[in-house]
Amino acid sequence: MQELSTNRKWTEMNIVETRDLSKCYVFDSGLRVEALKDINVKIEEGEFVSFMGPSGSGKSTLLNIVGCLDQPSSGRVFIEGNEVDYRNSPAIVRLHRQTIGFVFQAFNLIPAMDALENVCYPMHFNGVGRSRQKQRASELLNLVGLEDRMCHLPSELSGGEQQRVAIARALANSPRIILADEPTGNLDSGTGRKITDLMKNINREQNISFIVTTHDPEMARAADKVLKLNDGTIII
Repeated sequence: MQELSTNRKWTEMNIVETRDLSKCYVFDSGLRVEALKDINVKIEEGEFVSFMGPSGSGKSTLLNIVGCLDQPSSGRVFIEGNEVDYRNSPAIVRLHRQTIGFVFQAFNLIPAMDALENVCYPMHFNGVGRSRQKQRASELLNLVGLEDRMCHLPSELSGGEQQRVAIARALANSPRIILADEPTGNLDSGTGRKITDLMKNINREQNISFIVTTHDPEMARAADKVLKLNDGTIII
């Protein structure tokens, strides 16, 4: 596994901040569910932060709003000091292409593409040339310890290997933030520890902010900060 060089320097700033963030779902039956209530969070550049809580606590909703996959009912979200305008679709697309990378519990790899092609895929939308895509993808797969598995389809990889490909894919466009929803949830404990160590190493070596939802105590122990949620609020 090799280190990938980075020119980023540490600066003291909140890379993510939420102010009085709330999310309410209203169903056709008239039922209202308050998923989040007045959430105020500050995450510094380079921090590794875990959102923990039981199912239904609001941690995935909070992650999705920070990742601009969902929008709040009220409140404000700031990324790199800039307020997110959820109505501005081009700006949201730019955030997804340039600033935020995603890692999912179910890996979400494209079945018909091998590992190298899966990592190349996000770069295509940023106009990266094919040769540079392959070079970058090869470097990232080497970084996550899969230099000998680049030509394998997802179906030919173990769960841990698929998650390593997913992490490499999330890094493809050099994001400043990685959001991971239960990244070890589909893995056995030993493989989960390896994925936790990998993510923490990338966080430390490249100063990329990681925000994860998890039930995994190992992942929580790796975090610089743990925010516990219950019934849509942060428990102090």
